[in-house]
Amino acid sequence: MNGLSRLERLRQWLLSSDVDGFLVTDEIHVRYLTGFTGDSSYLLLTAKDSVLLSDRRYETQLAQQCPDLETIIRGPDRKMIDIVGDAMRQCEVRRLGLEAGAITWEMFLSISKAISGVELSAVGDPVGGLRMIKDGSEIAILRRAVWIAERAFESVRARLRPSQTELQIAHELEAAIRDLGGEGCGFSPIVGAGAGGALPHYRPGDIAIGGNKTLLIDWGAKYCGYTSDLTRTLHLNHPPAGFEAAYEAVLAAHSMALATIRHGVKASDVDAAARKVLEDAALGPQFKHGLGHGIGLRIHESPRMGATSDEVLAAGMVITVEPGVYFEDNFGIRIEDDVLVTPTGCELMSSLPRDFAACRFSM
Repeated sequence: MNGLSRLERLRQWLLSSDVDGFLVTDEIHVRYLTGFTGDSSYLLLTAKDSVLLSDRRYETQLAQQCPDLETIIRGPDRKMIDIVGDAMRQCEVRRLGLEAGAITWEMFLSISKAISGVELSAVGDPVGGLRMIKDGSEIAILRRAVWIAERAFESVRARLRPSQTELQIAHELEAAIRDLGGEGCGFSPIVGAGAGGALPHYRPGDIAIGGNKTLLIDWGAKYCGYTSDLTRTLHLNHPPAGFEAAYEAVLAAHSMALATIRHGVKASDVDAAARKVLEDAALGPQFKHGLGHGIGLRIHESPRMGATSDEVLAAGMVITVEPGVYFEDNFGIRIEDDVLVTPTGCELMSSLPRDFAACRFSM
């Protein structure tokens, strides 16, 4: 990562593009570029100008968080599209780039109608491209988010009891994360006892975990806007038939992925290496999703670690590795960790034990 600021790096992209202005409307992207944590605000970037467009609710917050940025603030008598027009005329924009993944058709039509004489162009996702490579401050925040998530899990695991429901465990994770300084869960935790764990995006319910022999927990802590993402699958002393062999296969796939990750490797090749381990164990059909994804200000972001991904891993990316197998009406197994890509390999950011014996639990 070079020493340029995020805005300067985006401006480098702008200068090489065929537009002379870029309107950032994705709130996460506005936060990433400016540090502003409010909502309902846009950023207009040109070769010379960086202008934040917001409303009077945020005047004080903008002054505190973005003191060096020019702002245009609308009052209650004006719409956002009005000050977008003001900013574009002020900055003499003639060809405006829009975030293709963030702009709605309604917004596109509003801009087209309100700003005459300006050519509009969808430009893909240049900010998302920048966000894939984490800088030192982001990596430090993600390390803390992982640490909080792990300590919360250890606390909750130590107090598991048969009468607890999946939903109670999810709520206890949230409380523990907040007690440890996190902002809460980065996403709704998945807590699946027994057959619930066989659904990759299961929603915890009012189901007591007692009487079940496995417990899958997928959770993450949000800290300073960034989210970790971990999964552990616990089991009692006598798990269901076939569970241990399947668990060891998932663990081997996880290890293979870690051994394959490094700067310059295709994300799809990492997925393929892990998937082959499960296919060789006759578990290929049970691996029903991609190997992982990037994490950061969103829980799911680029790069995508799947068979159809065309992205190449680069040092500074933070990704999940989460192979899993699922057996309907029986159990599911997923092992997920957060990983920093390095020039020569990868660094495992999470440290909770993964081996079969360490994931045994008693109540």
